[in-house]
Amino acid sequence: MFFALVHRVVPPVARAIWRPTVTGLEHVPRSGPVILASNHLSFIDSTMIPVVVPRKVVFLAKSDYFTGTGIKGALVRAWFEGLGMLPVDRDDSKSAIASLDTALEVLGRGEAFGIYPEGTRSRDGRLYRGRTGVAHLALSAGAPVVPVGLKGTQDVQPIDATLPRIKPVSVAFGAPISPAGYDGVPSGRARRELTDTIMSAIAELSGQEQAGIYNERASGV
Repeated sequence: MFFALVHRVVPPVARAIWRPTVTGLEHVPRSGPVILASNHLSFIDSTMIPVVVPRKVVFLAKSDYFTGTGIKGALVRAWFEGLGMLPVDRDDSKSAIASLDTALEVLGRGEAFGIYPEGTRSRDGRLYRGRTGVAHLALSAGAPVVPVGLKGTQDVQPIDATLPRIKPVSVAFGAPISPAGYDGVPSGRARRELTDTIMSAIAELSGQEQAGIYNERASGV
């Protein structure tokens, strides 16, 4: 009920403020499990995508956002929970496995799950190599992957900026990529090939240069 209330209020207000240009929304299925795999430029990405998608999209967020105290802590927790986000302890050595398990639970309920295959925000604007967790989810759940290309969110809330700014933003959704067709393919190869296909689709939508290497999370980010 709280999600429904927040989703009635936040998306219309956010769309009125930033007026994002949205293309390809018809590629997002209105029901059933689906993975939205996006490039990652800004903290606000996890808000911008749910704002333009007409169904609930679950993202994972740092557990710190859910453990604050006082009025501010309660408001931050309410904001993240209201947007459908789930906490994950990124400093726990087992967090990657726990994150995949949580994602599979979300997909098993027939919901939409949002993920950044790069793993963390790009600090130089390039698109980094995708980690194969996204393909593992698609192959395990049998869920299609809709590639997403974001532009401009790095200007709305640059790294280290506290408050968002009013800047042009565009969100492009590509045709769903099916995990079918990998029967008999060794699991490691299947995950790598599917991930590379997904990243190529994201690059086409975002227009980013592909770095060809993995992005490492900066300390404290």
